[in-house]
Amino acid sequence: MMARAISQGILGLLCGVAVLALAACGPGDGSAGAAENDNAGGKIKVVATTGMVGDLVRVVGGEFVDVTALMGPGVDPHLYVASEGDVSLLQDAQMIFYNGLFLEAQMDDILRQIGERKPVVAVGEAIDPARLLSWAGKGDEHDPHIWFDVSLWQETVAPVREALSELDPDHAAAYAANADRYVADLQALDAYVKEQAARVPEAQRVLITAHDAFQYFGRAYGFQVRGLQGISTASEAGTGDVRSLADFIAESQIPAIFVESSVPVRNVEALQAAVRDRGYEVIIGGSLYSDAMGDATSGDDSYLTMFRHNIDTIVGALLGESK
Repeated sequence: MMARAISQGILGLLCGVAVLALAACGPGDGSAGAAENDNAGGKIKVVATTGMVGDLVRVVGGEFVDVTALMGPGVDPHLYVASEGDVSLLQDAQMIFYNGLFLEAQMDDILRQIGERKPVVAVGEAIDPARLLSWAGKGDEHDPHIWFDVSLWQETVAPVREALSELDPDHAAAYAANADRYVADLQALDAYVKEQAARVPEAQRVLITAHDAFQYFGRAYGFQVRGLQGISTASEAGTGDVRSLADFIAESQIPAIFVESSVPVRNVEALQAAVRDRGYEVIIGGSLYSDAMGDATSGDDSYLTMFRHNIDTIVGALLGESK
């Protein structure tokens, strides 16, 4: 399994907090019936883990949901540890949505425990495993970065619609209409990304980033992808990794490498320096959103705008069009 950055003692403490909070509920609290009663007077209270999942639920739920995302811009979900305040938010929520596939590694046990008392939906685990990439060649563990293939992320719309409709059947038609519109938006985005990717000659479609989050992107849009760190940022890049990747960049004359908004830039800067030591100058082509979206001031605070930023940044840098 992926390395966990939190000790079992801390995890046990947090799980204990969650269990105590849940035990304090009456026998009916957290059930679908209780949530429906609450919804009669207002919006469904939803907690999502990542920004991407939160955005998905906001779009499908529309005016009938009030969504809080635990992990904001620049937050790394691989290393995120639930606070006592997070446990309170999870307890107060009527529904919880998360990515799953062990992305939220440190919260996995808490989410599964709370799921025994209220609706908790792992959107990524509704996807056919045959469409998922394995992690480190292990068939029983999957790469969780499913949002980097737009056609794959489209598969998460249905489980959100179904879960909301089951909890709140009075608004099922609205959830279905919102879901249909969003699927159309995702299909248009997928077409745009393919069109932009095709502008880069196939031999130049090489994407080098801070960690190995873009394998689904590479498979969907025809890029060779190399990450300095592994799939989880809990695994550190060693000097051998830097040397090997620097050799590849210099030998292949790769024009640009990329930092990520949720991963410290120092490793990519060290890689750039190592390439320079080999007599070749590679630029840092920009910052990509990997495990988190942008904030409201960036304009990249939705899945659609975040993905357009990424493909425009990648293509612009690889073609030398960046400003």
